[in-house]
Amino acid sequence: MEQISCRERLTDATPEQLQSVFEQVIKERLQRKYNDIKGIYERVNKDWNQTCYEILFRMMDVGVNKEAYHRLAITVPYHHILREVTSLQSIEALLLGGSGLLFRYPEDEYISTLKEQWNHLAYKYNLSSMRITDWEIGRVRPFNHPVLRIAQLAMLLHSREFIVNHITACRTAKDVEELFCVEASEYWKSHFIPAQDSKDVPKRIGKAKSHILGINLVVPIQIAYSDNIGQHTLKASAVELLKAIPAEDNRYIRQWQMLGIEPNNALESQAIIQIITEYCNKGRCKECPILQF
Repeated sequence: MEQISCRERLTDATPEQLQSVFEQVIKERLQRKYNDIKGIYERVNKDWNQTCYEILFRMMDVGVNKEAYHRLAITVPYHHILREVTSLQSIEALLLGGSGLLFRYPEDEYISTLKEQWNHLAYKYNLSSMRITDWEIGRVRPFNHPVLRIAQLAMLLHSREFIVNHITACRTAKDVEELFCVEASEYWKSHFIPAQDSKDVPKRIGKAKSHILGINLVVPIQIAYSDNIGQHTLKASAVELLKAIPAEDNRYIRQWQMLGIEPNNALESQAIIQIITEYCNKGRCKECPILQF
């Protein structure tokens, strides 16, 4: 608990005082995410689908492979996905080939087919693969392996054309789960990585991952999109959606739980993360709103 120097003040705080702090810092966190989205939006010539696509890829791993996923979304732009949207195998070939990971593993019949499709599509769209070394794969768990996550992304993009429409339509945690809880194609049911059989297990994006995407993709996109089109009710519903998503479970939240403070929803857990990462960890104690009470 050494990161929280004001733990005595926190444990003495009333629920009303904590709520006031949460409301203040969540605005800061949402503003930062809004700025990130607007930066991508301007770079991609104000294309909302490409913007959503890039943020989606970035949020598939908030750790060591975050930038690699983002680079993949730039390497294989969304408009190429749209042109192949009726063929799941073509989307897998585009994404796995573009990632470079398709060429790291041994071949079987399915992987050989994907490589052939990639060669055709790479020539068709003038694409090049990323370097295999762009990816960190040595420390990732099987269900979070980039190859498997990319296969899940392929299914999501195959089944959800014009993703911005689906993202802005979410109003409840269940909507978010239904949008993202897709299962990778049949081949991946018995594989975590290419050409290496595993026990048959459905490779589905789970609720916890979908909630992370709701927090870091759906809500910020809705806020940025509402500002862009002047639909302020969408911004209000985005904040309500953040309250409807369950609180996160990570090392930051567990620090506060050890003090007896239990976030009720994702808005509160995001506020806690903002306080720790932007105030505690940066030594900005004197600026922290906790010191206001």
